[in-house]
Amino acid sequence: MSNNFSDLSVVIVTYKTNLSILEKCLSSIDPSVKIIIIENSSKFINEDQISNKYKNVSIFCSGENIGYGKGNNYGLQKVDTKYALILNPDIVCEKNYFQNIQNYLNDNLDFTIIGSQYLDNETYAPAGFFDSKLKLKDAEYLNELNLSKVDWVVGCSMLLNLKKFKSKSVFDENFFLFFEEFDLCKYLKKNEEKVYSSSKLIVNHFGFQSSTDLTNEIDLIKVRNWHYMWSYFYYHKKNDGYLNALKVSLGKLMRSFFKLILFTLILNKKKRINYLYRFLGLLNSMIGKKSFFRINN
Repeated sequence: MSNNFSDLSVVIVTYKTNLSILEKCLSSIDPSVKIIIIENSSKFINEDQISNKYKNVSIFCSGENIGYGKGNNYGLQKVDTKYALILNPDIVCEKNYFQNIQNYLNDNLDFTIIGSQYLDNETYAPAGFFDSKLKLKDAEYLNELNLSKVDWVVGCSMLLNLKKFKSKSVFDENFFLFFEEFDLCKYLKKNEEKVYSSSKLIVNHFGFQSSTDLTNEIDLIKVRNWHYMWSYFYYHKKNDGYLNALKVSLGKLMRSFFKLILFTLILNKKKRINYLYRFLGLLNSMIGKKSFFRINN
């Protein structure tokens, strides 16, 4: 029997996502939960199939690929409930996932974010502390609620208590891809907000399968490496200052440069592209360029 999740909405940002992958995600969501899909392009090609099959889904197009953070902010603007669950389209929620969310909401738990655990042969928590000396086993554990109090959780599946935020633009839109959730959690820690990882909220995450436009392996290598390194430097610059960002990044810049030379000389195309785009993403971030790189298909 379905629950009435009147206080909960799900936000999913897609970018030309494979229909079968998206349907696995949607089918794992309780049918009484409102779902908002933000398609990060000008047209959602599977709109009719999804709208006809899933009556709890509303679809909006951003007009262009505006990135993960800005896409989720756009989706959160459409939310009219107290809580929002951010899901990647390649996430499948395990049985009782939404019942366990409802249990937390019924308990009036004081939280800002609750992250999920992943199921991959065994369950594990993609969560932790900004102090590298601390491990997950060091977390304060709320035994009766199956919650660990942590500094950060990953953004593929996280529950937001919207009344804890000053606005629904919760992510820094300067990030296009990677580090958005770490930046958000860093801000929450500075403001002494409560972030938890739940052993009761379990999902399957199928990896970087969100876009049919990035099935080309070389394009995927370019996008992931450029944006990872751009976001890495920007995150540290924003939170630790420019000089500290340089301190943790210069070695990575030099390593990428020398490996680019090496793999060019030995004619290893894939690794050459890998380190070229790591170098370019980091360099552009260091000189203050915006996160501009896109694959045009």
